[in-house]
Amino acid sequence: MTSAAGLSEVAPRMPMESAAAAAAAEAEMNGEESAVAIGDPQKHPLHNRFVEDFWALFNHIQPASKLPVGCDYSLFKHGINPMWEDPGNVNGGRWLITLDKNKRNHSMDSFWIETLLLLIGEGFDEDSDEVCGAIVQIRAKQDKLSVWTRTADKRDSCVNIGQRLKEALKIPDNIQIAYQTHTDQEQKSSSMAKSTYVL
Repeated sequence: MTSAAGLSEVAPRMPMESAAAAAAAEAEMNGEESAVAIGDPQKHPLHNRFVEDFWALFNHIQPASKLPVGCDYSLFKHGINPMWEDPGNVNGGRWLITLDKNKRNHSMDSFWIETLLLLIGEGFDEDSDEVCGAIVQIRAKQDKLSVWTRTADKRDSCVNIGQRLKEALKIPDNIQIAYQTHTDQEQKSSSMAKSTYVL
């Protein structure tokens, strides 16, 4: 782009709150490997400060449906780790969507990208501050997609977030999604924690 004075202008970069920086992306573009293991999300330096960086990364990674069993993708706000014990998550919970592995190719990728768009675009409106991040988990029997919230006791915010998620993913009314607190998940005695809210 050129200005009236003939000087070249650089398009402004759009900041993204859920972010950090490009050390690993730069290393990858230079054909090098990052010194930090990708499997350790708490220490991996690849965070996105700008929407452009997010898309540059997203367009060069495997779709969620192609991940090996046992692998996860996560996107969390800056300073929040995808762990129940993190101070940003400890009082919260998650909206959980489970999918049979036979629906992995059909639904998983569209659900994941729509969830990411909600996160980076602050698509949860006035409740966006309550959203900490999201995780997609590929497992042998069923896959999981979850949106994590900051405060489980804020019923209205939690329900609004769940309704917005269900609407954006076009989940029919006859399919339920459940909200579980992180405290209940930690204290569960079976494979499933009790649901606090169900939509």
